Amino acid sequence: MSDASRVYREVMNLRKDQSIVGMSLLPDEKNIRHLTAIIPGPVSSPYEGGMFHVDITLPDAYPFAPPVMKFTTKVWHPNISSQTGAICLDILQNNWSPALNLKTALLSLQALLSVPEPNDPQDAVVAEQALNDHASFVATAKSWTEEFAKGSSADFNVKVQKLVEMGFPEALVKTTLQAVGGDEDMALERLAPK
Repeated sequence: MSDASRVYREVMNLRKDQSIVGMSLLPDEKNIRHLTAIIPGPVSSPYEGGMFHVDITLPDAYPFAPPVMKFTTKVWHPNISSQTGAICLDILQNNWSPALNLKTALLSLQALLSVPEPNDPQDAVVAEQALNDHASFVATAKSWTEEFAKGSSADFNVKVQKLVEMGFPEALVKTTLQAVGGDEDMALERLAPK
């Protein structure tokens, strides 16, 4: 990518934007083209209270080509694959413009969580349930949010303590664990010097 400063600017702008609560964008320390985002589940949706992790890869042609994004947190949603986390969203494909940025894409993902579009699905099974048995769809989405997006704070604290005992700074450990969805092995891989 020719302009790493654009990515850093985008990360800093998201951090400074006081109107965006709970959303974060964390670049990989070793590869500026790889980032992790955390999106809070929208209020009054089945995803409320969840923290959803999104893996982002920026192609060489970014910002002229869209970022490649997928959920690493399991989500029950018609426009997100329940198996792979792949996302069906127009601005991540044909409707991308260089005028858009990562913040716009993340806000669009959060809006997609609020307003699923089962008539343009990524996951046909979820879409069928959303269209034919909406109450079951909402119940399943809430259940998945509880199981995969909320995580136990006690479990999180145990992981933090283990990594701190290995000599890593607590603040860095917490940020890294959040960025990788609580996966202790992935956090260790990012924290350990190579």
